[in-house]
Amino acid sequence: MAWSRRVDLLETTASAHLLEGSDPVVTTTIVPEHPVTAPVQTLVRVPAQTARLVSVGGKERARRTDVIVADLRAAEPESSDSRTLTDQLIETNIALARSMAGRYRNRGIDLDDLEQVALLGLTKAAQRFDPEAGHDFLSYAVPTIRGELRRHFRDAGWMVRPPRRVQDLQSRIARAQDELEPRLGRSPRPSEVAEHVGVDLADVVEALAADGCFTPTSLDGPVGDGTSSLADLLGQVDSGLRTAEARIVLEPIVRALPTRDRRIVHMRFYEERTQQEIADAVGLTQAQVSRVLTRILASLRAQLAEPHSAA
Repeated sequence: MAWSRRVDLLETTASAHLLEGSDPVVTTTIVPEHPVTAPVQTLVRVPAQTARLVSVGGKERARRTDVIVADLRAAEPESSDSRTLTDQLIETNIALARSMAGRYRNRGIDLDDLEQVALLGLTKAAQRFDPEAGHDFLSYAVPTIRGELRRHFRDAGWMVRPPRRVQDLQSRIARAQDELEPRLGRSPRPSEVAEHVGVDLADVVEALAADGCFTPTSLDGPVGDGTSSLADLLGQVDSGLRTAEARIVLEPIVRALPTRDRRIVHMRFYEERTQQEIADAVGLTQAQVSRVLTRILASLRAQLAEPHSAA
């Protein structure tokens, strides 16, 4: 993924707390893969007392969220109190973000990455939320987190990335298949999916063909009884096929050559002799052998280019 994000929980012991008089803190950081071009960003830094709210249940989290939103309405915008309350709003709903990320597990992207994307969406929602609008924070945060997760799948999840229209059509096809299968009692045909979705059959076929682009099957993956991999079953180019084809095509026209020409061809291309060695064997000069080979090859090419009857 473009960003490698990390949530660090920095806690001090009770004795350190008593001795130093400082509160433990929770720091959420985004650590880029290329720190030279993108510095580390600290998103959240709040007292650890707030961090303990992460583990509370859904009802308590919702109640706590409502209290923080009410305090945000009373706080001055852009003030330190407002920023602290925004941080508390984020930390209170970390469990919600992680829970939403968990719904997308086992879809080709590591859960740790999904959790960080969800936390980033939560942070954006908290920073953009307007408490004066009178809306519930969770009704704003949930779509924002979901949108951030889906955007990450769209932009960073594809191993082989098809065009955007194909990606969008795949989602529509998946929904159509879920709707048609109970109705038909079987898997729908591409033509039925195309009619249900309202697109051309060719577009549906293209989207179905790209279905494995998100997470292609590994060539090293075991198949069958596990003793071989998929790569072992793939065909390879057999050089012997070209040789066999050449023999079948050339044999009749080479047989029709005069005896001396046939002998020269055999010595040059089968025994791989030099032109001088051929000249010594047949009683010609090297220049004469060169002209003879040129004439023979021209004759062979001309005969190969001529159409032949099936007989």
